Amino acid sequence: MKKKITHTAITVYFDGVCQLCSKEINYYKKIAPPGSFEWIDIARNSDALKDQNISQQEALLYLHVKDLSGEIHVGVDAFKLIWNQLPRWQYVATLLGVPPINYIAKILYSSFARLRFRRSKHCSTKF
Repeated sequence: MKKKITHTAITVYFDGVCQLCSKEINYYKKIAPPGSFEWIDIARNSDALKDQNISQQEALLYLHVKDLSGEIHVGVDAFKLIWNQLPRWQYVATLLGVPPINYIAKILYSSFARLRFRRSKHCSTKF
């Protein structure tokens, strides 16, 4: 039987070089309950997700979050996990649970993320 590993905080892997991403993460840091998140800048820590077989480029493309049981959530699902922990953001997370809203949010986020990735010089570098 495989032992389930539990973590004490949700781990957020974000692009710290991206100004928009950093601004958003800094806002979350200010409003997050103490000790609920571990914040890892994937742009400056290329091996942070190596044990999950996720490349730095893939991690820079989409937001990645590791939940308390060690499961990785990507993109909109990652934001939903974060927002569920933040005051007043649980409402947005709940909306993402509605299938049509979730579907549209995933399309929009994926399009935005790819556009941001292509326009970011640090993302275009081969790692």
